[in-house]
Amino acid sequence: MNSLNPAIDANLAVALDALLTEQSVTRAAARLHTSPAAMSRTLARLRRILQDPLLVRAGQAMVPTPRAQSLRDEAAAVVQSLNALLSPGAVVDPATLRSAFTIQTADLVGATLAVGLLRLTREEAPGISLRVRAEELEAGSALRDGRLDLEVGSIDHVDPETQVEKLLTLRMVAAVRPGHPLTSAPVTPARLAAADHVAVSRRGRFTGPLDAALAEHNLRRRVPIVLPSHLAAMALAARSDAVCLIPAALPGEPPSPLTADATALGLRLLDIPVPLPPLTIGMAWHPRQSADGAHRWLRGAVRRTLLVAGA
Repeated sequence: MNSLNPAIDANLAVALDALLTEQSVTRAAARLHTSPAAMSRTLARLRRILQDPLLVRAGQAMVPTPRAQSLRDEAAAVVQSLNALLSPGAVVDPATLRSAFTIQTADLVGATLAVGLLRLTREEAPGISLRVRAEELEAGSALRDGRLDLEVGSIDHVDPETQVEKLLTLRMVAAVRPGHPLTSAPVTPARLAAADHVAVSRRGRFTGPLDAALAEHNLRRRVPIVLPSHLAAMALAARSDAVCLIPAALPGEPPSPLTADATALGLRLLDIPVPLPPLTIGMAWHPRQSADGAHRWLRGAVRRTLLVAGA
């Protein structure tokens, strides 16, 4: 029994392939960008492991032994497999993808994504299916253990394992029905505070950044109802005098697709006369999926959906 039990070394397979192909230590060394002395040492190691001289001198040339000839095709196949294994992934054809993804996001963002992603999957990747769920899971751990594939929205968790890409920065505006009293004159802090407001909060909170901004003017707004959904709040604003806050594009930028549902409901968008912090929308995923072709297509589709003006 051979007492030698070398650890698996892919470099040995590559060297064996070069030696058997070139049948020359010097040419094999040049092929692998190493020195003839280093290649000679590798040949000696291969001879010990395989217990065969592999290449023997025949005049000015070296010729393979019968064992070497039997190994030539196998060595070439092993190196070809190694190259395929360790090469970057090939460009993926979206039409060949067969994957199901779970995305967690707020309802307003989800509604916008649903329209754009449905169109893109139909046109480019019909084998992709999507599950959009409400913001109810702890995103960091859910991304890590695979319950979520992508989080889209205001990314507020800090997890060093999570990859985060910023997509767009928005501002909050007031959405009201046509003919609302606020549309009859310039909106001042006092007039805005005097109106009835519908707050949007999954946790049932009555207050938010607007209340802090109005307090700087010694004003307090009235919030008679809190809803967990922007879509529900916009539907209420379209049927009442309630004021709903929604995200919109920054001044001077193309319209955000996130205002499409407000436009469809006929709502008027009014500037808020007090400074509010901007809203950053991004997407987050676990790094194990960064190089996956299907996940790359998904991230690109989300990017295209949210960054296309007026989509």
